Amino acid sequence: MSVAGKSVLITGASRGIGAAAARTFAAAGAQVCLMARSQDQIDALVADIGKTARAVAGDVSVFDDVQAAVSVCLNTFGGIDVLINNAGVISPVSHLIAANVDDWDKAIDINLKGVFYGMRAVLPHMRAAGGGTILTVSSGAASHPLEAWSHYCASKAGAAMLTRCLHQEEQVNGLRIMGLSPGTVATAMQQEIKASKINPVSQLDWSDHIPAEWPAKALLWMCSPQADSHLGQEISLRDDGIRRQIGLS
Repeated sequence: MSVAGKSVLITGASRGIGAAAARTFAAAGAQVCLMARSQDQIDALVADIGKTARAVAGDVSVFDDVQAAVSVCLNTFGGIDVLINNAGVISPVSHLIAANVDDWDKAIDINLKGVFYGMRAVLPHMRAAGGGTILTVSSGAASHPLEAWSHYCASKAGAAMLTRCLHQEEQVNGLRIMGLSPGTVATAMQQEIKASKINPVSQLDWSDHIPAEWPAKALLWMCSPQADSHLGQEISLRDDGIRRQIGLS
């Protein structure tokens, strides 16, 4: 499918992969609805993109906020063709013995429940329309335990399994569902990770991280028929073969 004229809801759209995806999809002709907690940042991004973009301030850990974003997408663009579940947090990096219970809960609410809320909110509309694409931005942490990242690893593992479950249920209804593990990306999250000085990821040189535009291009490619062989799976940008298919050097 071409995304030209299609409507796309992107969570966590104020910065990093989300903001890069907003620009990439808009440049490809899509209408983008941008959800994030930072109203000023998504407003500035919408002003830069133009009339094919809308901003919706909200928290993905609140189902009513997610439903409100879906409603804006439907009322403004007449439908919802693609959901990109991108919102996620890495803070607070902490060993389990010192983990703040409320902060740990909030990370699960955003990284896992936020993905479920997005899926649950768009599913009735995509089913009624006869199809749609749901993409989950995952992480290598979904399958590899890392010191002081119990909240992140557990929530990303849960989101990856949730994505596989949704594919099993909805492929018969014409929905395209898959995940993207982008690797380490040069974003504000990586700055938080580096500042923690805990576990091997924080020791990586900044030049080791890929630009946010790479996963954005991967997400766009995942909306095309060329990615259909990966439906129900989690593709990795660490895979040279995947990079070549997408056209990334």
